[in-house]
Amino acid sequence: MGTRPGGQAGRAVGPPVRAAGNVGLRPVPALLGAAERHLRVGTPTELRYAVTRSHLDDGRCVGWYGPVTPGWRVAIDAERATAEVPPALAARFGPVDFWARWTRAESLCKLAEIPVAAWWRRHGLAVPPHTRAVWRTLHLADLVVTVAFAP
Repeated sequence: MGTRPGGQAGRAVGPPVRAAGNVGLRPVPALLGAAERHLRVGTPTELRYAVTRSHLDDGRCVGWYGPVTPGWRVAIDAERATAEVPPALAARFGPVDFWARWTRAESLCKLAEIPVAAWWRRHGLAVPPHTRAVWRTLHLADLVVTVAFAP
């Protein structure tokens, strides 16, 4: 993966990502490249049938409505792009590009089933060097959203 217009995408350097059951990486980059088409913003009630959701501090919700990808799990995280970075987090991780780094770390935490505080101790807001996850961070209206997949 590389950087795409309108968003940042990533994949750790390492062996090719392959999911169990002979399922390859092919559909996932296409889904990430078209992520805007699969994301919806609304109320939690409106988005109750989303594959996965992220709740915002203003009461809205972002939902993923992409197709099922056998052998892959998906997670999203979203934040308001104009939200103030909490001072303690800005002091710890720096304010530059904070919400993009935050949503990426949160999405990867969800996929790894690791509490965010444990992730911070291990990785800060960085991506672990041997992750098999792939992701894209994009701006959607007034939001920063990361969509991530892991086999």
